[in-house]
Amino acid sequence: MGEQGGKRGPCNRAETTKRDREVYLVGMTDRTLFQKIHAREIPARFVYEDDLVFAIHDIDPKAPFHCLIIPVKPIPSLAAVTPEDAEILAAILLASRKIAKENGLAQGWRIVNNVGLHGGQTVAHLHFHLLGGRHMGWPPG
Repeated sequence: MGEQGGKRGPCNRAETTKRDREVYLVGMTDRTLFQKIHAREIPARFVYEDDLVFAIHDIDPKAPFHCLIIPVKPIPSLAAVTPEDAEILAAILLASRKIAKENGLAQGWRIVNNVGLHGGQTVAHLHFHLLGGRHMGWPPG
């Protein structure tokens, strides 16, 4: 289950490591990992794509079905969203519904968004995890 007491990831430690901060900051000064994936410069298994968002299978799935839904526009995090991004947020939610239906998740699914280092965000490009295919316990994390 990760670190002692069920805690996982650098955000549950007293301090984050230099490497963890560097991983998070990727994309702040350069193109993000997700921009490179969208441009097909880095391979990924695409699940969905339209003009505003795309979805790829997560490389470290936490459920039988686990994909990331990502806006084409590189918004650093949910904390950086503006009213002008409302159409993108709607597209993400509508894509999640379509992806869930197409992948047999009729019994339910979960959408997760991590914001900032303490929230577990490791790539500075807004993305939502869509998980399904098993019962999701509560509380998460």
